[in-house]
Amino acid sequence: MESLMGALADRREKNHAGLLPFPAPTYAQAHCFFGSLVRALYRLDVVGADHLPAAGAMVIAPNHESVLDGIVLGAAISRELRFLGKAELWQSRLLGWVLDGLGAVGIKRGHGDHLALARMRQALEAGQAVAIFPQGAIYGDRVWHRGAARMALVTGAPLVPVRLVGTARAFSRGRIGFPRLRVIIGEPIAVVRALEEPAAATKLTERLRTAVESLA
Repeated sequence: MESLMGALADRREKNHAGLLPFPAPTYAQAHCFFGSLVRALYRLDVVGADHLPAAGAMVIAPNHESVLDGIVLGAAISRELRFLGKAELWQSRLLGWVLDGLGAVGIKRGHGDHLALARMRQALEAGQAVAIFPQGAIYGDRVWHRGAARMALVTGAPLVPVRLVGTARAFSRGRIGFPRLRVIIGEPIAVVRALEEPAAATKLTERLRTAVESLA
């Protein structure tokens, strides 16, 4: 598995080589730039930041209403995050180059992308913080999927419910605005490491959904 991951990473680096004559932005650089921009444009209000563990693995699981959600979440949380995003984002070489620099991981939705999930699990076992949007997409069925709960269960990482408020009014299909945005961070849900079982992941996902929707 590790050799396969390395080969894919090398291939991606070669694909992006020569795209631009300077390295992709680091997470710290992007956080500084977009954090300042989001706070200036949307008067960002962050509630419950003290609920976040200062160190160690955690799975951050927000609601998903806008393409801005990842940027807003990153601006609101001081710790470096590893994002799980749809693989289609990497179809743009420029955007893929940036996402690779930020340490994001692309996943092929609906195909059981075990490699992407293995990379996120590896990040958690290394004590990193990962962000997974359980709803998966901002359009469509809006079902809460089990990915975030599965990652928490197989690693024992706490699951952190987060509510993003106002992002759909800021940017969505046919709509652009500049409302005040709020990010509400709930108390982490303690998770005991266990073998992956669909029933347990489903139950934890429902608990997560209820926790996110109760934040106001």
